[in-house]
Formats: sequence, C-alpha cells, structure tokens
Amino acid sequence: MTLEVVTGNHAAGYALSAAGEANRDARGICAGAYPITPQTEIIEYARKYKFTKGRIVPVESEHSAMGVCIGASMAGARSFTASAANGLSYMTENIFTAGYYRLPIVLVCVNRTMGPPWNIWADQGDALLMRDASLIQFFCETNQEVADTILLSFRLAEDHRILMPALVSMDAFIMSHTLMNTDLPEQEQVDQYLPNLDLPHVLTHEHPVCIGGLAWPQETLSMRVDTHEAFERIPEVYDECRAEFQKIFGRDVGGPFTTFETEDADTIFITSGSIATTTRELIKARRKAGEKIGMIKVKMYRPFPEEGLLDACKNAKKVGVLDRNYAGGLGGLFWHDFRAAAQGKRDDLLIQDYLIGVCGGDVTPDLIEEVFDDLSQRVEADKPVWKGIEL
Repeated sequence: MTLEVVTGNHAAGYALSAAGEANRDARGICAGAYPITPQTEIIEYARKYKFTKGRIVPVESEHSAMGVCIGASMAGARSFTASAANGLSYMTENIFTAGYYRLPIVLVCVNRTMGPPWNIWADQGDALLMRDASLIQFFCETNQEVADTILLSFRLAEDHRILMPALVSMDAFIMSHTLMNTDLPEQEQVDQYLPNLDLPHVLTHEHPVCIGGLAWPQETLSMRVDTHEAFERIPEVYDECRAEFQKIFGRDVGGPFTTFETEDADTIFITSGSIATTTRELIKARRKAGEKIGMIKVKMYRPFPEEGLLDACKNAKKVGVLDRNYAGGLGGLFWHDFRAAAQGKRDDLLIQDYLIGVCGGDVTPDLIEEVFDDLSQRVEADKPVWKGIEL
C-alpha cells in the first residue's frame, strides 16, 4: 500500500483502473468515456492506464458512455464511467436501463450544480436525480473514502445476491481537485479483494438470447419485485464486503452511516459529503462547552438506512438535516427521507431542514454555527431554511 498526496479525481481514477485490471483473467475491462468538468481527470487517468485486457472507449456523449458500459457489462467485462451534473442527467435513461438489466456497473459522480445557469461548483442535486433508479448510492467525505468505496462498490454490485449498478459521489473541487493523503492499494491487494466478474446472465455466442424485448405487466412487475428484494439484501452483503475489505486492506471503509457523539446527544445533525468534516470539528468545540450535540454522517443513500438512523437518534429531541441539495417545491432530500422514516415512529422528534451549500456556496464554520444556534432555540419545526444567501 502506498501513501500518496492526491486529488479526489486521481484517487477515483486509480481505484477504477485497478478494479478493471483485476478482471484481466476473465473478460477484462471496457468503459465508456466522455469529459465534463469537474470529473474529466478521472476519465483521463483511466484512458492512460495500460490495461492487460480491454480499453476505455471515447464516445460522443454521456448517454453513449453509459451505453458502452451496458454492452460491455452484458458481455461480462468489468465496466465503469464517470460524469457530473447535466452529463449525468443525459445518462438517465441508460442508468435506469443498467439497473433494470441488473448490471454491476460502477459510476462515479463528481457532484456539480445542475444548469442553467451554468455553474461548476458542488451540489448533490445531480446524483440525487437518480434516487428512484435501481442504483446503489454512496456519498463520500474524503479522497480515501472515494478510493475505498469504489473498490467496495464493485464487490457489492457484482455479488450474485445483488447485481446492481452503484454510484459513488464526491463534492466538486472541495474533493475532486483537493490534495489529501490517500493510501492507494497495490494491484495485488485489489486482485485479492475483487474476484473475476461472473455475470450469471452474460451474453455468449453459444447461447444467444434477446435482451430488452416486450414484456407483459406481470412479468415486468416480477422483475421489479426481484430488484426490491436485492435492495433488501444490500445491508447484509455490504457488511460482508466491509469485513473483507478491512481484512485485506487493513482499514475500515465505514458503514452505511457513521455516528459521532450521538449516544447522549439531545441534538443531532445529519450530514453527508465534505460538510461532515467541518460539522464534526464544530461539534467537538460545542461538546467542550457542555452542549449535548452529535452528528451522523450518511454514506449510503440508497438503500436509505432508516432503521439505523432512527436508532442512532433514539435519545435525541431535535435533528437538523444539512442538505447540499434542493428538490423543487420540496426542500432537501436527505431531510425528506429521514422525516418519512420517522413518521409514526418518532413523532416527538423535531426535524428541521437546512439548505446549506446549495449551488456550490461555501459552507463555512460560521454558517454551520448559525445552523446550530437556530436549531437550539427552536420549539417546533418549520419549512426548510435556506442558509448562505440573502433573501
């Protein structure tokens, strides 16, 4: 294992390439590539990688990039791509297709604000457009977590009990272009962790079949039920992948969510992505001042770990959700899902949404302190609160 100072994009490109190379004794690697700021460096890294078997295919659009991945995965190749913002939305049809075909493609999203107007800074709204797809979703806090989660995503997605694409997200520029100490695993370790891809419904010349033909409602419904059952198996399989990761790489990739000072906390903040780093440090200071305040960092968004989150908040009276995203007419999506999970189970819990860092605004310590102060004086929840903007 080699400790290097690298950007999030470098960490992602390395992990994707090492995972692809690990399938060289099977049907190799094939991935579709199309550039978009701020993820272009990921694809550039993979394009320069000297794969033993397979290649990166440059295409004319993001839709085609995912199309290449679908065809490659159906043929048994380990496949991946990366995108952001409007590029990711252009992939939407094929992301849904990959999920319904049960193809274990790994997609990296560098979270960027959707345009127009054109904005290249961090906002989770692009990845969360895919919240209703048959797609495992992760949000990362550090470059190390990006590299580790990509490797885990391949193992999880390719498990025969799951067989589903996975999306790994990181914040634009805050992570994608920022240097951090990162352990980049040796290829031998990745080989050990990722067995050859064995897709049970792989296409072969010996047994030709028709893919994507017309189906009756009941047949389609049975496929959706199968997918739902696979989603229900993800937590258990994730734990197995996590344990094996720690055994081989010597560190913990982390659970679906991580708690910090929640056991006796009467006030808890739910975060995701890079906002968690700043929030954690400010909670340490508030703890020293005697406040019973804690934090939960959500890593896995789909499937949403609602039971675990509610259990982690069992002693809390107030929960503030920090959302770096906005759904039209609704508010923040992490808040929406957590509030739905609590309905009928924790009706005594005050749950307040804070829209913070939306459209790439800086999430400063002062801004989070404002959120802390606002929640501390609240006696009831209100509509989502916008922070960092003069209205």
